[in-house]
Amino acid sequence: MRKNLTSALAVAAALLTTLTGTAEASDTVVRTDSGPVRGLSADGYRTFHGIPYAAPPTGALRWRAPRPPSRWTAVKDATRPGNRCAQTAGANTPSTDEDCLVLNVTAPAARGRLKPVMVWLHGGGNSFGTASDNDTRRLAAGGDAVVVSPNYRLGVFSSFGHASQPGSGDFGLQDQQAALRWVRHNAAAFGGDPRNVTLIGESGGAFDVCGQLTSPGSAGLFQRAIMHSGSCSSAWPVDAFAAGGPAVSPWRSTVDRDTQGAALAAKFGCAGAPSVVDCLRGVPAADLIALPQASQISPLAYGTPTLPLRPDTALAAGLFHRVPVLTGNTRDEGAFTAGFIPGDFDESTYQAQLVKSFGADAPRVAARYPSAKYGSPRLAWTAVITDGSWTCHQLDDARRLALGGSTYSFEFADENAPQGFFAGLFAPGFPARAFHSSDMAYLFDTPGFPLAPAQRRLADQMIRYWGRFAASGDPNGQGLPRWQPLRDANSQALVPDATHAVDLASEHQCGFWAARG
Repeated sequence: MRKNLTSALAVAAALLTTLTGTAEASDTVVRTDSGPVRGLSADGYRTFHGIPYAAPPTGALRWRAPRPPSRWTAVKDATRPGNRCAQTAGANTPSTDEDCLVLNVTAPAARGRLKPVMVWLHGGGNSFGTASDNDTRRLAAGGDAVVVSPNYRLGVFSSFGHASQPGSGDFGLQDQQAALRWVRHNAAAFGGDPRNVTLIGESGGAFDVCGQLTSPGSAGLFQRAIMHSGSCSSAWPVDAFAAGGPAVSPWRSTVDRDTQGAALAAKFGCAGAPSVVDCLRGVPAADLIALPQASQISPLAYGTPTLPLRPDTALAAGLFHRVPVLTGNTRDEGAFTAGFIPGDFDESTYQAQLVKSFGADAPRVAARYPSAKYGSPRLAWTAVITDGSWTCHQLDDARRLALGGSTYSFEFADENAPQGFFAGLFAPGFPARAFHSSDMAYLFDTPGFPLAPAQRRLADQMIRYWGRFAASGDPNGQGLPRWQPLRDANSQALVPDATHAVDLASEHQCGFWAARG
């Protein structure tokens, strides 16, 4: 009997080694509901990369709702990032990979109570970017949270729709909901609390957070929300989102979706096919990412089961998930557009730009934003874009969200924020200040974006605020400057060594923009 017991224990030990690796590596092996994964352990945290949360949306699964991933039994290597989803170059590396529905997990090394979970949605206008663009180690360790960052479909692979396929046009949002369901089932295995999930995103990722706030399918999948530089009401006139770009919004109707789908079918010779969508599924990814619209912000369809209403309409009607929200902008959002315009941007260029963007209302905008007041025509255009297209929309939405629960508003305002690889893209001598996305270097370690000591202190403070909010729905904590919930227009200005309250409506002339309608 002893011999049989010994043999049985040996077999069990061998099986355990097969499933979870060696005893020395056991802290880096985690069993998910699809199979075991092995990550990496470092001082203070563990990381896991490229974990499948849905089946590859390739072949017949292109432009379908995400399906569960296949299960596996051998320990899967999770030490390297997964594929970047198919996308144009944008500000990153192009890709034709559609097998990309994977996520990364960064978890503090300390065990014990389950920690809050932060699900990070990357920026890139829903047209480019990837989860691995942001190193989440500092946010996880400093915020004492498990950070999950998923890839999701982008560009035409996300927003394509056709009249013959009801419910199409927002596959990226559906992917995110699949990732949130993965978190519900697997967060505890990584030390995270599946009942305390914060959905956080920047730019395109922030539009997605707004979409999820109004989507029936995300009900109960997250308990808090954070939005950086993006809201449900965001909208830009001609040239305000991107130099030379059209007027855009994060959302489009199913009528527009179907019109663009029909145009795509005609372009690739699929208009007369028995199944238009099946025909288009045969078009190589490389040909699809070469489409001009794929390089623009990728609007998502409403009037679908995922987004029954346009999100800003739903927000105004009070039809959104009642969760605590933290939302804000950088102080100089428009520098990201105005600073990239090539050549001289003199007074005549500025006036012509106002006419192009605002038509007959250009004289009123010019009188409100004279270039002499701002130091140069390019800086005046920066202020116009910042106020009229970014901050005031975000503040309006924050006020609506505050009717449904505690809401905290912020403005990242470090005028010396590092420019990193953007420096060579701005016009020579242009003071970009707190440009769009400049706050990301304060939450994540980003190569080429060094922080001075005072900026590092601000970064630590922001991460503590964010971590406290993820834990409790309130960013305040011991040793942090008091942050009041939103009342009318008061927000927290985040600057090195001088965090303080600021009246955004006054600072950004939101009364003027509201009067324009």
